[in-house]
Amino acid sequence: MSRSADRPGPAGPLRGVRVIELAGLGPAPFGAMLLADLGADVIRVDRPEGRAAGNPLDHRHDLLARGRRSVALDLKRPAARDAVLRLVDGADVLIEGFRPGVTERLGLGPDVCLERNPRLVYGRMTGWGQHGPLASRAGHDINYIALAGGLDPIGHRDGPPVIPLNLVGDFGGGGMLLAFGVVAALLRARETGKGQVVDASIVDGTALLTTILHGLRAQGSWVDRRESNLLDGGAHFYAVYECADGKYLSVGAIEPQFYHRLLDLLGLADDPEFLAGHTDRAHWPKLRKRLADVFISRPRQYWLDLLGGTDTCVAPVLPIGEAVQHPHNRARGTFVDVAGIVQPAPAPRFSEDQPTAPQPPPRPGEHGRAILAEIGLTEEEIERALATGDRGASG
Repeated sequence: MSRSADRPGPAGPLRGVRVIELAGLGPAPFGAMLLADLGADVIRVDRPEGRAAGNPLDHRHDLLARGRRSVALDLKRPAARDAVLRLVDGADVLIEGFRPGVTERLGLGPDVCLERNPRLVYGRMTGWGQHGPLASRAGHDINYIALAGGLDPIGHRDGPPVIPLNLVGDFGGGGMLLAFGVVAALLRARETGKGQVVDASIVDGTALLTTILHGLRAQGSWVDRRESNLLDGGAHFYAVYECADGKYLSVGAIEPQFYHRLLDLLGLADDPEFLAGHTDRAHWPKLRKRLADVFISRPRQYWLDLLGGTDTCVAPVLPIGEAVQHPHNRARGTFVDVAGIVQPAPAPRFSEDQPTAPQPPPRPGEHGRAILAEIGLTEEEIERALATGDRGASG
């Protein structure tokens, strides 16, 4: 898959794969982070002025940029553009997250790059996709998941949809699908010697995440009303409940054996309404209220002591700070400390090529001279490539 197993990069199944990332926001950096976490040598082309506009994080806390090397280039300068093309010559992947047509105007579009490097996988990350009526319009995660059908089902019946942070669109339907598409295209390029463009759209990816809901709807098991269905909090046995101390408990006792075990431990095993309510959704609203009254009567730890060690599918709803400290997550090393900042560890796990802990995010341009020297630029060419100011200067 790679041109050299000796290239820089941490351990992992993608060691030796070189990725050029044109720095942006959100989903594209997350996709590049996934590749870097699994051992790819990701060279991030940052802006000379630092992180992209709209990014509130300083470089030390910009964890989506972890595990990279960085060169800062003004892509509107010919010398900088030429330096990126030199990087493309020896790369396996290029990732960009601009609006459609931007890299073409910069002289870094897929036609130019694939002509220089026919094996290149050119990953494009957008919200709306590379074509379609909305392709050129601005948008953010909330807009993309709204259009894809991923926002409306989430929330309470009598209120507006609840925004699921930007986890569903930017990261689940966006960056993760971008990384998946890039790896799939890399496998194909290894087989055929021919690269291709990967058009990753958050709308497409979010729609894909809702596949099971389309199946339920076609079967007549899903209605388009929040808190009315099996997985949206409508079922009393698949919901979140508040406890006496204001903390919350998640209950997911879908299967009959887990449901009946839950009823048994709660002293409800002989209650005819609960017995009938597992399969009859007409009972769900009333039973949801009854369970809410049960759980609010005691603090969360009481319920965890009673239910936590059993097959009742119950778990505490933890804030991020508590999740880091939970014994299960600590035992698995789900979170790691990198340069004093606790963050999620690379995932998934591998039996033979387990990734190492990621390196801290780079300072924009931190490795610029070394990277450009590595691809054979002379000192004079490096100076021109790294220059800022007059964008009309030629390289």
